[in-house]
Amino acid sequence: MMTQNADKKREQIQMFCMDDLVPQDHLLRLIDQAIDWSFIYDLVIDKYSADNGRPSMDPVMLIKIPFIQYLYGIRSMRQTVKEIEVNVAYRWFLGLEMMDKVPHFSTFGKNYTRRFKDTDLFEQIFSRILQECYKYRLIDPSEVFVDATHVKARANSKKMRKRIADEEALFFEEQLKKEINEDREAHGKKPLKEKKEDPKDPPSCGGSSDGKEEKTVKESTTDPESGWFRKGEHKNVFAYSVQTACDKNGWILGYSVNPGNQHDSRTFKSLYDKIKDIGIQTLVADAGYKTPAIAKLLLDDGITPLLPYKRPMTQDGFFKKAEYVYDEYFDCYVCPNDQVLAYHTTNRSGYREYKSCGMICEGCPYLKQCTESRDHVKVVTRHIWEPYMEKCEDIRHTIGMKEMYAQRKETVERLFGTAKENHGFRYTQMIGKARMEMKVGLTFACMNLKKLAKMIARKGKRGAQKCLLLIKYTLFEPKTRKTLLEC
Repeated sequence: MMTQNADKKREQIQMFCMDDLVPQDHLLRLIDQAIDWSFIYDLVIDKYSADNGRPSMDPVMLIKIPFIQYLYGIRSMRQTVKEIEVNVAYRWFLGLEMMDKVPHFSTFGKNYTRRFKDTDLFEQIFSRILQECYKYRLIDPSEVFVDATHVKARANSKKMRKRIADEEALFFEEQLKKEINEDREAHGKKPLKEKKEDPKDPPSCGGSSDGKEEKTVKESTTDPESGWFRKGEHKNVFAYSVQTACDKNGWILGYSVNPGNQHDSRTFKSLYDKIKDIGIQTLVADAGYKTPAIAKLLLDDGITPLLPYKRPMTQDGFFKKAEYVYDEYFDCYVCPNDQVLAYHTTNRSGYREYKSCGMICEGCPYLKQCTESRDHVKVVTRHIWEPYMEKCEDIRHTIGMKEMYAQRKETVERLFGTAKENHGFRYTQMIGKARMEMKVGLTFACMNLKKLAKMIARKGKRGAQKCLLLIKYTLFEPKTRKTLLEC
């Protein structure tokens, strides 16, 4: 028999309990059971007045609203509020009744501007959830995987201007200068003089005071803190670079946010300072981090760097650098024709320059495979921290390291895929680096918390099954127990 007019039930008045409407295995219920949210009160207590003003919105609910957005990958706060209005599970998670009014979508943005801006609140929330993971002994920081991904900024790629690039100090600059001068003195050279800049002599239009062209970069007029990033072969966008560290089980241990046009090796130190004291034994990274400075930093701190093979960028038809053999005892290079390239100088970049004799090379049968210089002089460079790079190569060939490096696709790369596919991490609606750091912190906190909640629920279910089996076991007769144990 066909049923008709089933929609008449819409007008029925019913009595119900909010808790009964949310399934016991719902993700938000598991998350709510996995962590005590009262820690947020301690983090924000100094942002509220103690004895005057009207009662504020519950800070826990204020933080839970963006948690819902990033947990389910909802594209905007406006859409999140619309979803909360009609979703019983969302209301239950926030502590709202069915007839309670949902906060306006601009509420969180206003509170961010007035209370949470220029604070590390969201990084503290990420750290607090990470501590819960440590408490359950789920994290193994002995092997850490580091990589970076780019998140498209909320900036039109056609609205830009050009500006002179700022010269940023490298994290190893002072130490490198010191060791360069020591190396030059050891070879009988004078220390390098400091570069002098006269502020009274500004560079002329289109060039610098020393006649060199100044480097210019593209800057967004919408979000100046983002960076111009080449995405694929044909597409350029403004983006942010998010460096992330995780363990072999996929738990996110730390992150840092930088403009998309900055190289990973230059921004690595900001992430490394956050994770260097957690007990790292081996740090696995891709070829973008394979630099003498990072190799030295890690080895000096007692951490084993696992970095991949990097193909030499040599012009086709010419000898590769590996074909010039370095003689450590005599501090020189020997070319494929068994001629010596003697030490010449150590430049400002930290590279020793080894040069051949042009008169000898002029008649060399391999000259066209060696150099195209007019004076027939071949120059080979070697960084003063090259021994650290050579040690990294030895580590790469150690047994088991190839298999460990292959775990990158199952750990940090999988995290990026999950974040972009399920948590709205392909692009951001936030403008500015500070707001981007908030988004990244809450997104990664959601991912860790979701994983923790599911593992606790699975562990609890397994424990309940064991208890049930134990109860049944005690009810059996001794002969039956013996049979069960043998099985």
